[in-house]
Amino acid sequence: MMQMYFTTISAFLLSLIGISTNRTHLMSVLLCMESMTLTLFLSMAAYSINNTNTTPITIIMITMGACEASTGLTLVTITTQKNTNDYVKNLNLLKC
Repeated sequence: MMQMYFTTISAFLLSLIGISTNRTHLMSVLLCMESMTLTLFLSMAAYSINNTNTTPITIIMITMGACEASTGLTLVTITTQKNTNDYVKNLNLLKC
């Protein structure tokens, strides 16, 4: 059980390090965020094996992860069509 906790924490931290170092392309940031979501889902699913009260939380979490992925892909396609690349530095919320 301790090995599973170490694995999930290290996977989450590697994703966090990936977000902080690979901020060039929007797609790489979204993939790191998706791996963070999946790591949280796996840890909640492993926790819900022993505790049956947390089963709806894992279903809600995977639903939110799917919504996050679809929103991210929409942002990538709109940014790529508008700017012809997916650089994070081209994203400016104040510019219309």
